[in-house]
Amino acid sequence: MSPGRRERGLVRPYVVTDGRAYPTRNTFDLVTLVMAHPDRPLTGLSPEKRRVMELCLGGALSVAEVCGYLELPVSVTKVLLGDLVDSGHISARAPIPPAELPEVQLLQEVLDGLRARL
Repeated sequence: MSPGRRERGLVRPYVVTDGRAYPTRNTFDLVTLVMAHPDRPLTGLSPEKRRVMELCLGGALSVAEVCGYLELPVSVTKVLLGDLVDSGHISARAPIPPAELPEVQLLQEVLDGLRARL
């Protein structure tokens, strides 16, 4: 085991979340995008929450990306994100859904119309 990996294991996940297993809000999916508000002070934030802020100041990141950068379990990251949303440090939004595809019949009618004109 590498020294860096051993050091990370010294702080247990329940310590990072103050003993909580669930976020204050259940609005986070792995693809939920989070953005930091740069005008919020970082004083009083835990090292993990400060790291989330540093990561998200560069632009929107998905919950999965934040988990990867923090090297923390998804459940722990969701608790941290919930706290940061509650304190106004970050905002979260669902990703923009993909556009709905038109019906095949409509596409066929457009194609037939184009062929008739050409």
